[in-house]
Amino acid sequence: MRVDWELRACARKGHATYRPDEPELAARLTATTAVGVAWRCLRCGDFVVGEPALGGPAQDAPVLLRGRALRDATVLRLLAVERLVRALLMVLIGYAILRFRRSEEAVQRLFDRAVPAARPLADVLHLDLNHSPTIEHLHHLLYTRPQTLLLVAVLLFGYAAVQIVEGVGLWLLKRWGEYFAVVATSAFLPLEIYELTERITVLRIGALVLNLGAVLYLVASKRLFGVRGGATAFEAERHAESLLEVQQATRAEASSSPEAAEAAPAVSGRSRGSE
Repeated sequence: MRVDWELRACARKGHATYRPDEPELAARLTATTAVGVAWRCLRCGDFVVGEPALGGPAQDAPVLLRGRALRDATVLRLLAVERLVRALLMVLIGYAILRFRRSEEAVQRLFDRAVPAARPLADVLHLDLNHSPTIEHLHHLLYTRPQTLLLVAVLLFGYAAVQIVEGVGLWLLKRWGEYFAVVATSAFLPLEIYELTERITVLRIGALVLNLGAVLYLVASKRLFGVRGGATAFEAERHAESLLEVQQATRAEASSSPEAAEAAPAVSGRSRGSE
């Protein structure tokens, strides 16, 4: 079953209609209906009755995510949510260590309560707390000196900060966020590989596959580090999927030949009548 990402986005955000100042281009984006003039949504392509939401020169029109770009944005935001949830867990663990680092008995009681309480969230994220390397390390930390626990808490807060920056950048669909996510995730891959040399578990293999897949996906789909043409090719691809860009290209092709230029008004008239 094919997911119509454009319609899903318009259902959440509303249609994005735009009136270009160029008359010929505006004619291609409008249609006359029995209930009034309708303008074509730049995201999903449907015609919406009423005045357009925005207007101005075609070059100032918003470049909206469509097709594969819109699907990629959904994937990136799912990754962002996972990073932010991970950061929240690290902050909670770090706070617990600071709060109770001078009392082993209090830490043990907190740990015994926190692990069962975290199981519903862990089940949603498909995390196996019974064989989690993080949980195993925390068991060892229960009998560690307060100074060492303080260092561990600081490192956890630092890791959480990295995850927050990564999550925010991915959620906002910023290119720096994509670069940051690749670099930050890649930096921890050697540690995950090292953990596999100590003991192979399904959780460790899954974490490595997930993070490695995320890195490869970001580099390939977003053309990072000059891959597949780099940023220039990425922006060209994004603009090529813009509905307004397609209409402009059609107009340019029509005006490039005398025969097409003569046929263009007739075609435009039939299109408006049928739509």
